Amino acid sequence: MVEALRAECRLCEILPVAGMAKSSYEYARNAQAGGETEEHAAARKAVIEASGASGGTYGCRRVYAQASADAGDGAAIGERTVRDIMRDEGLVACAAKKKRRYSSYEGEISEAPESLLRDERGRHRFHADKPNELWITDVTEFRIPAGRACLSPIVGCSGGMPLGWSISTSPDAGMADSSLLGACRWLGEGDHPKIHSDRGCHCRWPGWIGICDENGLVRSMSGKGCGPDNARCEGLCA
Repeated sequence: MVEALRAECRLCEILPVAGMAKSSYEYARNAQAGGETEEHAAARKAVIEASGASGGTYGCRRVYAQASADAGDGAAIGERTVRDIMRDEGLVACAAKKKRRYSSYEGEISEAPESLLRDERGRHRFHADKPNELWITDVTEFRIPAGRACLSPIVGCSGGMPLGWSISTSPDAGMADSSLLGACRWLGEGDHPKIHSDRGCHCRWPGWIGICDENGLVRSMSGKGCGPDNARCEGLCA
């Protein structure tokens, strides 16, 4: 009867008179048709597309929001319908893979000097009373619209200003060595500053160690996996 009247009246007008819920009507219509209704087929397609567009990372609620937005006001999809479709299709949200942050650590490739910036109570001391007494350095990576940019500064702890720095698209030895050579131009007679770094490979290659030896720099390194040991330079690069 409802099907016969749909040609002349809207479904929202027929069902209240017939005393039938829309869900009951859809169930009976689907059972008589022996398959899936056009509305449910469209909903299934929208749910599959919404889940696929997210790379399989969307859960039920985000798929529901996306599918409903794509369908528009005229073809709203119920959240329970979305749940049923995702269960039937085996669509399970998976965690998105996080991009691995850049790390210069490549293992203990050479002997690491101890940290000279900690006192007997384990507190860090990044202060210097005069220029060229304490230097700190780090290598960090930035993501910019043009791609990747790497920065290697040498910072003097007496004034907090970079004494040398270099920028490159690749965090190679040349970048780190050039920034250290740039800072060494500020050395005066009798200056032998401590140069403190993390345990990255840039500060453990023969070229870097040779520059330190030639200019009388005293090497100091953070503890393994201990970011606070180089917090002042980490904060600058951040």
